Amino acid sequence: MSTLSLSCREASRLISESRDRPLGLGEQVTLRIHLGLCTACTRFTRQLDFLREAMKSYPGRDDDADRRL
Repeated sequence: MSTLSLSCREASRLISESRDRPLGLGEQVTLRIHLGLCTACTRFTRQLDFLREAMKSYPGRDDDADRRL
C-alpha cells in the first residue's frame, strides 16, 4: 500500500476491517482520500453498513450475533 493512494481492492479490505478493528491514522487518512474520489467504494461502504444494520434487526438472530458483526 503506497502512502497516499489505495486500489479499490485495498480500500475494500480496509473498509471491511474497519468494521472489526480501529484503523490506524495512516489507514484512516488514505481510506478517506480514496472514498472522496471513488464512488464504487463509497457505495460498497454504504452496502456494508446497510447489511450490518439489517442483520441486527433480523428476527431469527441469536444474542451472539453482535460480536460476529
